[in-house]
Amino acid sequence: MSTYRVELFINQEDVATDKYAEVRDPGKLTEVVGTVAQGNAELVDKAVRAAHQAYLSWRNVSLQERAALLLKAADLLEKEAPVLAPLLTRESGMILSNYRMEIPAAAEAIRTTVELAEAFFEPEQMRDAQTFVSVEKRPLGVIAALTPWNVPMTITMNKLAPILVTGNTIVIKPSPFSCLAVTIALKKMAALFPPGVINIVHGEADVGVALTTHPLVRKITLTGGGKTATAVMKSAAESLKRVHFELGGNDPAILLDDVNLEKVIPQIAQGSFVRSGQVCVATKRVYIPKKLYQDASDLFVKTVDAFKIGHGLNEQATFGPVNNRGQYQFVKDLIARAKESKATVLELGTKLEPENWENGYYLHPTVVLHADPQQEVVVTEQFGPIIPLVAYDTEEEVIQLANDTEYGLGSSVWTSDEERGLRVARQVEAGMTGINGRVHSSLGQKYVPFGGIKQSGMGWEKASAGLMEFVNFHGITLHSR
Repeated sequence: MSTYRVELFINQEDVATDKYAEVRDPGKLTEVVGTVAQGNAELVDKAVRAAHQAYLSWRNVSLQERAALLLKAADLLEKEAPVLAPLLTRESGMILSNYRMEIPAAAEAIRTTVELAEAFFEPEQMRDAQTFVSVEKRPLGVIAALTPWNVPMTITMNKLAPILVTGNTIVIKPSPFSCLAVTIALKKMAALFPPGVINIVHGEADVGVALTTHPLVRKITLTGGGKTATAVMKSAAESLKRVHFELGGNDPAILLDDVNLEKVIPQIAQGSFVRSGQVCVATKRVYIPKKLYQDASDLFVKTVDAFKIGHGLNEQATFGPVNNRGQYQFVKDLIARAKESKATVLELGTKLEPENWENGYYLHPTVVLHADPQQEVVVTEQFGPIIPLVAYDTEEEVIQLANDTEYGLGSSVWTSDEERGLRVARQVEAGMTGINGRVHSSLGQKYVPFGGIKQSGMGWEKASAGLMEFVNFHGITLHSR
């Protein structure tokens, strides 16, 4: 298979460095997928200054022209899907069907943002006998974007589109664990825009620090973990930078006692293990009424045991390996400690390529039965293929259990009574709640802000709230003579 090499990308030019890092296939660790140039503080400075220089003119480009270029970029991204999807699988580990769906979704996210932008930028104007007032929106400047490895293309475009359409420029630092396909896509898209509007830097924590502390960066948007967000927030404080964080979740699925188990359990099980459980809004804990627990858990186990674990390019695979060694070890240790508790731990599913199992970060889908509500595997964001099933007595109790966490990203409620579902959903402390389904929908893509409360985030993506993250207000008052 092809091996890729990507450089930094600054002011419309590839920038080679004297240090490169390997990207290996998480499902076939003996295979090097590509090499990535590693930046430094000097090159970060060059990228930010290029972005700042471009911003001085890009902010004056009409909204219509900015929107037209982004629509062209969305079309280009979709056309590149046949090349990008297999590459994403090889560097990230998730199954190919995930990326065949993700790339069109990423393109559609750009188009939806553009569609919202025209109404968003309409100024609020008022007049009385003495004054005329116009409240207008202005871009911030250079935005630093730090993107993750789990849903790399969609999350990158969820940041890129609102940043550019509002007149800002961007310096992106992709995750070292999933940077090849994103960089290739961004470089092709960048050719549509003026030099310096889109810039890409690669590297480890030192590059991130140089980017987030740079005096010309006006805002930092991060999708990642809480520890990284804490470090970014501290560095941003030195120059009072704005921050936007989309962080972890410990999303509860609440089954009410009137639920149709045959209908909902397969949906919940599939949603829990999508991308090997490595999704911030995947279900992380399932709450089941005690009177339904045996039937629900039996069906859940039966559903999960049918899953097939293999390399992401194997079309038979239900899911692939965990993305990186750190996450793999974290989840393995979590499973080991769960086995030491009073809970029943079942490692399920079928190995598709048992001879390759030790050559990748493979884990069985694991279900923890009769988990204690305060057990580590319940209160922790696992971010891997493990899910606890917790029994409860009353509706009041389950709402309390669901809310007893510092996380508050997504959640779901499952019931045969829509009104009851709405009532319970409104008591859940989360940024988003799905009733009888995911937090996502085609309608919600346009209107529902994506983000969390408590330690699950700060600020919003998507919808008009996502555009609001990247503008200043400018109030103009004209006094009549």
